[in-house]
Amino acid sequence: MIPALMPTYSRADLAFTHGQGAWLFTERGERYLDFGAGIATSSLGHNHHGLVAAIATQAARVMHVSNLYRVPEAERLAQRLVDASFADSVFFCNSGAEANEGLVKLIRRAMAQTGRPERYRILCCEGAFHGRTLAMLAATGNAKYLAGFGPAVDGFDQIPFNNLNALRAAITPRTAGILIEPIQGEGGIRVASVEFLHGARAAADEFGLLLGFDEVQCGMGRTGKFFAHEWAGVTPDVLSAAKGIAGGFPMGAILATGSVASHLTPGSHGTTFGGNPLACAAANAVLDVLLAPGFLDSVSAKGRLLAAELDAIVADAPNVFSSRRGMGLMLGLTCVPPAAEIQEAFRAQGLLVVAAGENVLRLIPPLTLTEADILEATARIRAAIAPRRAQAGAAAPCVITSTASVSA
Repeated sequence: MIPALMPTYSRADLAFTHGQGAWLFTERGERYLDFGAGIATSSLGHNHHGLVAAIATQAARVMHVSNLYRVPEAERLAQRLVDASFADSVFFCNSGAEANEGLVKLIRRAMAQTGRPERYRILCCEGAFHGRTLAMLAATGNAKYLAGFGPAVDGFDQIPFNNLNALRAAITPRTAGILIEPIQGEGGIRVASVEFLHGARAAADEFGLLLGFDEVQCGMGRTGKFFAHEWAGVTPDVLSAAKGIAGGFPMGAILATGSVASHLTPGSHGTTFGGNPLACAAANAVLDVLLAPGFLDSVSAKGRLLAAELDAIVADAPNVFSSRRGMGLMLGLTCVPPAAEIQEAFRAQGLLVVAAGENVLRLIPPLTLTEADILEATARIRAAIAPRRAQAGAAAPCVITSTASVSA
């Protein structure tokens, strides 16, 4: 018999009743260090005083009025995002998939409105993940996710990640834009090279295309910059954000330059819940923390500490991990045994992480975690893999992979 809650997830037998900072507590009284953060979403951790207070206060005033009226909380949030980014204008929605749908619509609309309606196709990268709607499944291009849902939505072409020659070769007279995750999360913490991002910008300018960045997972301070593309010094035309933007409250956003955003006119796009007072109160509370002087620098420092600890573990256990990937507080461990087995060993030690592609485990903790949390997590990793190291004995040398930005 099917359960009342549709079985679309293989859920761990854990039910959390409350949390504090980087820690979660189960109904059985167990304590877990949360290095998954709701898949990079609980950016301020659990039970953050400022976020909780902002939500409670706003909920007692008004939660939802619709976008038929002004929403002062949304106006303030949009201005703050504009002031902190490349963008001139922002559209609020409810999720990363919706933000990416809107990003694609905006690129297509801009082409049509400037006399190029034949340009509607988007170049996307292999290994990407852009969401679960029908169109975003096609943008993602993963056969496993597409299986059983009929013909893929037309308009998306996949190219190898970090391959500029392939990107340029794939551009046709029907290409409208390019969509790239500066760091692929679901794909295995794969970092786009600075050369690839600069080359994509140059190709977009040369061929009259629009460049979009999907920063649903890697944005909102996760790498130590407000948005990850800032490390490369490349500016997109349009960007999607979600996950950590409201600290766990459902929200997404499309950020765009004025020349692009101006093509979404009244009636051309919309949302019922997006940008309501409650969601925007939560997101403004998150920005209070992220934009505070020195906070993003602290994320970078904590990222360097965690990366150094993980590098030492990889070097010490090459039979368990072959490399460390990523930057800031978006890091991955490439496993030698099946990642699911290592994830379970971590969980047995009270450490939560998230699986990704290429046999990688993601470590994407709250941005507010402490140095003590980092040292506790790495101690638990060592305890989790100790039996495998003891069984293996001496092993072959390993490879440490990182990026220049990790130590920036």
